[in-house]
Amino acid sequence: MKPIWTNSKVSSPMNELHKHGVVILDFGSQYTQLIARRVREQNVFSEILPPETSITDILNREPAALILSGGPSSIFGNEAPEFDKAILDTDLPILGICYGLQLLAHHQGGEVESTGQGEYGFAEIELDDNSGLFDSVPQTSKVWMSHMDRVSKIPNGWHTLAHSSNGVIAAMANEDQSRVATQFHPEVAHTEAGKIILHNFLFKVANCAPTWTSGNFIDEQIALIRKQVGDGKVLCGVSGGVDSTVVAALLHKAIGEQSTAVLIDHGLLRKNEARDCVNALKTGLGVNIHCYDESETFLSQLDGVTDPEKKRKIIGNQFIYSFDRISQEMGKMQFLAQGTLYPDVVESGVSKGKTAHVIKSHHNVGGLPEDMEFELVEPLRELFKDEVRNVGRELGLPEILIERHPFPGPGLAVRIIGDITRERIKILQEADQVYMDILHEDNLYNDIWQAFAVLIPVLTVGVMGDQRTYENLLGIRAVTSTDGMTADWFRMPADTLSKISNRIVNSVRGINRVVYDITSKPPGTIEWE
Repeated sequence: MKPIWTNSKVSSPMNELHKHGVVILDFGSQYTQLIARRVREQNVFSEILPPETSITDILNREPAALILSGGPSSIFGNEAPEFDKAILDTDLPILGICYGLQLLAHHQGGEVESTGQGEYGFAEIELDDNSGLFDSVPQTSKVWMSHMDRVSKIPNGWHTLAHSSNGVIAAMANEDQSRVATQFHPEVAHTEAGKIILHNFLFKVANCAPTWTSGNFIDEQIALIRKQVGDGKVLCGVSGGVDSTVVAALLHKAIGEQSTAVLIDHGLLRKNEARDCVNALKTGLGVNIHCYDESETFLSQLDGVTDPEKKRKIIGNQFIYSFDRISQEMGKMQFLAQGTLYPDVVESGVSKGKTAHVIKSHHNVGGLPEDMEFELVEPLRELFKDEVRNVGRELGLPEILIERHPFPGPGLAVRIIGDITRERIKILQEADQVYMDILHEDNLYNDIWQAFAVLIPVLTVGVMGDQRTYENLLGIRAVTSTDGMTADWFRMPADTLSKISNRIVNSVRGINRVVYDITSKPPGTIEWE
């Protein structure tokens, strides 16, 4: 479930799979999460930390390598982010990307200049050294640039690995290539040889071990769950989404009857979702699950609330209070398990430094009420969505559950813009069901990361039959993504769009107009709130 809280009691102990991974210092790049994903795709653990993280904290993690991300700042700026210079006195292999390259050049005695003419978008590079970082990379290839400043003089003892067609230093390295840097972004798909370059850094430069696998993760999490829980009992909140389902299955495998799954129907689920979820988990997985109808309580608290952040917080807190009451009825549960993911943590600003922007509070990471006594169990806290799906497959979950689109913990509350009423909930449930049915009919559902309908507080004039109507506007959205951190709008076939619009308008009372959202993330978010 996507429950709006983080618990000060939760800890993140260093485990064996974290060791010998990669620490990424985030200088504010829009691509930092992509770096983390690309490293993990090579079965190497990666962790994003703020740039001011001390060398002591970094070394305590026992990393195999360090990556300095790009960023929007100029090293000449008064508030340009910096890092602990003691890092340079270690023998840690380092990869600098964009701003990271300029930092390395600056601190190693090179020169960086601002010409007022940067490089943005595609550029062509030519190799000056095809060993190490550029092993098996074509002599010329296209890369993705996004910088204003550039290195005008490399540090003593360093050499150029590649240059761009306009003469800009595109990559450089020290003598033994233990410190390497690229002015371009190898993590971006537009860089043709990006995966090869990152692979070379991880395994030829840093000698990382590819131990970050679904099977290893499951084994370690089972051990960590057993250690954390001991003889205690765990209340596991589920919603039917892949995150909470995987958590429930993982807990069942780790501690069996010590875990009880609970689905709270807050009245804001999709049509028939509570029933279908309980049946799938109980019958298909043998999970001990109970369903509680708490809709009256939730909806009464949401009466008249229109601000999306207030909706999230109200729902998040009520989830906790409901779980607390239910746990008392079941016989005191000491632990609460939930499906917090790494993007939840990152977007909520929990894992970042003082310069981070909180995009939204998440159901899972916003602060437990002070009087709650649960200790959180969050076994998926360091995974991206596609990693969760891989874990689910490893656990043997049915594909129909694994491939379900993400669904927010606050449910339809964040997809009903403005007031939440039972009438508006029913309208959206019916429209959303029609939308999903057609995506399945046209074999498009699995091509889409997330699709949903949004009820917009705008009444529009329409004509149905010979009568004038004045009813609701419905927005529909569909995006593609790999991890939810960035997303592009899905190019929906015109015939499918026509079918969706016609069927919704003709079958769902209360809607007379349908619009399709073609905004990517960024600049938008995936949800409409």
